[in-house]
This record gives sequence, structure tokens and C-alpha cells, in this order.
Amino acid sequence: MTRFGAMLRARLRDAGDRVPPWVSALLGTVCVIVGAVVVLRPFASLALLVVAVVVGSVVLGVAELVGDRPTTGEVAASASRWSPVLRVARALTFLALAAAVALWPGPSLLVVTILVGIGLVVSGALDVLEGMLARGTERWTLVLLGVASAVLGLLALAWPDVTVLVVAVGLGVRLVLLGVRLAVSGVRRSREGGAEREGDVVAVPGGSHRAGLAGAIVAVVLATGLAGVSVAVQSGAPHPDAFYDPPADVPSEPGRLLRAEPFSRAVPDGSTAWRVLYTTTRDEDEPALSSAIVVLPDLPDDAAPPPVVAWAHGTTGFARGCAPSVLDEPFESGAFYLLDEVLARGWALVAPDYTGLGTDSPHPYLIGEGEGRSVLDAVRAARGLDGVALGEQTVVWGHSQGGHAALWTGQVAPEYAADVPLAGVAALAPASDLPALVEHLEAVPGGSIFASYVVEAYAAAYPEADPYDVVRPGARIVVHEMATRCLAEPGALVSLAETLAMDQPLWTGDPTTGAFGERLAENVPTGRVAAPVLVAQGADDTLVVPGMQDAYVGTRCAQGQPVDYRRYDGADHVGLVEAGSPLVPDLLRWTEDRLAGTAPTPTCGVG
Repeated sequence: MTRFGAMLRARLRDAGDRVPPWVSALLGTVCVIVGAVVVLRPFASLALLVVAVVVGSVVLGVAELVGDRPTTGEVAASASRWSPVLRVARALTFLALAAAVALWPGPSLLVVTILVGIGLVVSGALDVLEGMLARGTERWTLVLLGVASAVLGLLALAWPDVTVLVVAVGLGVRLVLLGVRLAVSGVRRSREGGAEREGDVVAVPGGSHRAGLAGAIVAVVLATGLAGVSVAVQSGAPHPDAFYDPPADVPSEPGRLLRAEPFSRAVPDGSTAWRVLYTTTRDEDEPALSSAIVVLPDLPDDAAPPPVVAWAHGTTGFARGCAPSVLDEPFESGAFYLLDEVLARGWALVAPDYTGLGTDSPHPYLIGEGEGRSVLDAVRAARGLDGVALGEQTVVWGHSQGGHAALWTGQVAPEYAADVPLAGVAALAPASDLPALVEHLEAVPGGSIFASYVVEAYAAAYPEADPYDVVRPGARIVVHEMATRCLAEPGALVSLAETLAMDQPLWTGDPTTGAFGERLAENVPTGRVAAPVLVAQGADDTLVVPGMQDAYVGTRCAQGQPVDYRRYDGADHVGLVEAGSPLVPDLLRWTEDRLAGTAPTPTCGVG
């Protein structure tokens, strides 16, 4: 190996001697440009990312073979015979990465993820090994760069949707650092008329090495920061416990109570609560399980059974752990701020999680029948609690996604659950016009997070209308990973950062057309609701915008559906349902009237 190492060192030295200084400067400039593009525009497109990985890997490989490795005289005197071998191994790693990405037929972001991850881990290990064989500043520079590269490679493999960030930091920053070094070396050699050599390496001032060490420290800090975020994201994700697992025998009849236990988290004094597991059905009468929270005020023994407010919660996420009954804030996470007001009036609350949140089933996010059936079956199941008597009257409230669910609850109730008569349906800032909403989401900061939930839910429910076909290829894995995070968990900040960093459209075309668009349209709640309907809308809502709601209500009125439509100045999407909102007294009074049997005022417009 000594002879081989000496020969390899000589070959590399000769190759370096034959490279004109201007080539080194040009190579360095290319490195800086490609690296800067990757760092500054990591989300531009899958095609650009592939090109950047291929070009960057080739440049890194070539630089390892023929480029200078500046070092100090101290290190030059003690340079290991293994250094040339490690340089060749590192060069071959980068060139193999470039070839694999370039030759892979139609590489997806997942393929790029795996290949880049493996390449960064291998090259990082080689950096650490060479660093351990060196001395002085160069040792720490190589070791730190190697550690950073390996950490970033492992992150790419373990956390797929941040691959673009990993590439930006791991590959992009490495290219920039190498480019600056090569460009400076080339310019210096050109001025001096050739390299001044000590042994077989280029001697450069100690300041260059201090700059290299500083760059390596920055790379380690960035890699460590990403690793810390990854750990925080993973540890902060909520997970359902065994309560949500199905029992051995599950009856086919919907609305059957399977399991119940006391629930106390965020439940006010003077009330008693349970979480329940029950049977329901998804679309096309497919059996499913769902969970819910039931809260009753502590009433006198001779009091009449309380009427029910069935709360259809707003968006909490798509993954199993996003069930409100699982989250730390089981009511406010779904935008329910009126529990005290409900209980003070002697009403019971039944708050379903919907199928797929808590239970192991795809969540029907903005898929009407699955949402509505979950609400109705939760009321049925609550009636089965031991020692609990509920009144026959039920009023449905829902906000945002829950407003969509409330409208669908009213639509399917007469045929699906005639035993749950509805006294009224209140839809608060409902996601009513789905095609218009999905088209609008890209204009909303963080709106792509909600789009990811729609895409994932519709991909699970309607395989023939795969919405991923209209998602930009470079964004597909990001969309998939965003859908695994709840709005209430730390990972939502990562999803928000990704949506803000995207500088290209989420969609490849118009998402409201084709098979996906047809499915969105069929989940618009356009069926007749026999119960009185209240639709409330914030005038300052930027998610479900007033114009969208105006058009929906106008269409429903033209179709003969009476709607009490009320808009509230100064209220945004969540502010509409907060405790201090002017909606609150109106909603409570409207509900009291429905429960009292008072006929609604004939209206079909803005009040």
C-alpha cells in the first residue's frame, strides 16, 4: 500500500501540475454559482434540484481528483500516505452520486433523497477518516466537515421532505466553500506564475485555513440545528394510546358505543366528561371507527335530559395523532372556545374526532359523507353511556372544516340517522365551495399545509382521481410529509417554513379540473338541509374569503335552501369563533330559539 500510495500521490500531483491556474479559478467559480443557486433557491423545481445535484457532484468529484487541497507546511510535512487514496474514494463517491441521479429513469425527489443521503454519509465518513490522519487545523476542518456531511446525509434519509434543505446545506454550502478555495488558489497561482510546493501539496497562508475551519464550524452548527429540529419534531408529534385500538368484536351497526372512560383534560369544573370509541361509516357505507369527547354539565337529579350541541371541529390535521381528544388542548385545537357557555346553559357537548383521527382509518378531510356520519354516530354513541340521559334535540355547530362537516351532517341526517332529529345547523366560516377554496390556498400564507391534507385525503379515498397527478413533482414528497403533521405540533413550524420557502406553484395545472376537480365539486354541500341553517362569515377572513361564501350562499338560496347568512366586520377566520366575537351572543341566541322550537325568521341573505 505504501508503493500504491506514493504512486497515487505522484499521479495526483502531476494532474494538479497540468491544470492551468485559470481552470482552477473557473472550476471554483462554477462551484460558487451552482452552490449559491442550490442554497438560495432549493425549492425551485425538481429538475433544477436534479441538475444541481448532478453538476455539483461532478464538480466536487473532479475537484477531488485534480484540484488543490491547500494546507499548511506543518500538515504537508506529515501528510498521510492514505490521503490520496481517500481523495480518490471521495471523488468516486461524488461521481457515482452524479451518475446515479443522472441515469435514474425519471428520478423522483425520494430517489434523489436516498442517493444524496448515501453520498453525504459516505463522503462524510471519508472526510472524518482523512481528518484523523492529518494534523493541525486541517484535521479539525476535515473532521467537522465530515461530521456535518454525515449528519445531513442521515437527515436526508430519515426526514425526506427536508431533503431540499439538506441538499442546500450539505451540497450547496460545500460547493460554495470549495469554490471559494479553488478560485482563490487559481488566482494566486496565476499571479505567482505557478504553485509553490512543499512536498506534494500547496502551501497557503494560515488565514485560509482559519477560514476553512470557520466554514466547517458553520456547517456543523447548521447540521446540528437541523438534527435538533428533527428530534423536536419527532418527539413532539402526538400519538394515540391503546384506547383507540379496535376491540376484538366490532358490530356492523353504526353509532354503537364500544368503549368509554372518564376524560378530564381541559374540562371545566361543574361538568363530567368521557372519551368514547364508537362505530360509524365512511363513504359508500364502509364500516369504520371513530372517537369523541362527551361533556355534560352537572345537573340536579330531577333536571330534564340536556339537549345536545354536536361540535364539528375545525382543521387539526390529517394524521391519526391529530384527534382533538389526543391533543393537549382538546377543544381549542379545533377552534372550540365556547365550552363554558354551552355548559352554563345546561347543554351537553358531543365533539367527534372524525374517523382517521385517533382511529386507524384514512381521515375523510373535506369529504362530506364521512364527516357527517361521524357527527351523527357520535350523538348516537353518547346516548349509550351508562347513567347518562341526553335529550332528543340536537343542534350541530361547526367551524371551517367542521362547518363543511356540519352542512353535510344536516344533508345526510334524514336518511342516515332519522333517530337524531336536528333542530338546527350552524356552519361558521365553513369550507363550503371546495374548488374555489383549493384554488385559493396558494395565495394564503401556509395554505399549502391545508392543501396537503386535501391531497392526502382524496388520494386515499379516490385512487382513480389521484390528486398527486396535479401536484408539482418537486413538491410531492413535501406535500406528503406535511400531511403527517398536526397543526398543534412543533412540526407544523417546519411545514410553514417549507410553504414560505417555496417559490414555485404547488400545482402543475388547474386543480379544480379533471378527476380531482370533479371529486372536489361532488363534496360541496349542495344537498337539501331540512333543519334551519345559519351560516356565519368573518368579513376579514383571508382563508375562507367572504366573496367565496357569498357566492356559495347565493347559489344555495337560488336553489331554494333557506339560509340565515350573517357577516361580521373585523372578524378573521379564527377570530369569528373566539369567545369575544360578536358572533357568540348571536349563535347562543339562535341556538336557544331552535331548541325552544321558535320558527326561524324567513331569510336568505346577509343579516
